[in-house]
Amino acid sequence: MQIRIFTISVFDSGPGMAELNRYLSANRVLEVEQRMVQTEGGAYWSFCVRSVVDPLGFSANRSAKEKVDYKQVLNAEEFAVFSDLRTCRKKLAQDDSVPAYAVFTDEELVGILRLDILEPENLKKVPGIGEPHFKMKFM
Repeated sequence: MQIRIFTISVFDSGPGMAELNRYLSANRVLEVEQRMVQTEGGAYWSFCVRSVVDPLGFSANRSAKEKVDYKQVLNAEEFAVFSDLRTCRKKLAQDDSVPAYAVFTDEELVGILRLDILEPENLKKVPGIGEPHFKMKFM
């Protein structure tokens, strides 16, 4: 996990927010905390962003809109399991009336399919699921 702090003046005309938005769209964000801070010198917003490093390397060197072709990244057996997981994700998303990525992202599905044993303790090790989100998704 990595933490990055953004400090943006309340009078910022856009560059500070643009930098924050670029960071948020390019990283897998776990949590964002924001606080209004007032000092003698003025007021500003402070954003503490917690994100995970992408150990699978899927997001490195690609834009936020570029899609991964998992048929090329995964072998045939892995891709078959990945497809089955996507089907299950779609059903769960439809049942809860949420977008599929709110259940699991494709990267999280790849992390799940690469687990040796599928059990709750191992799911916590998958980037993006982790301890904070594990409780929201499974408890």
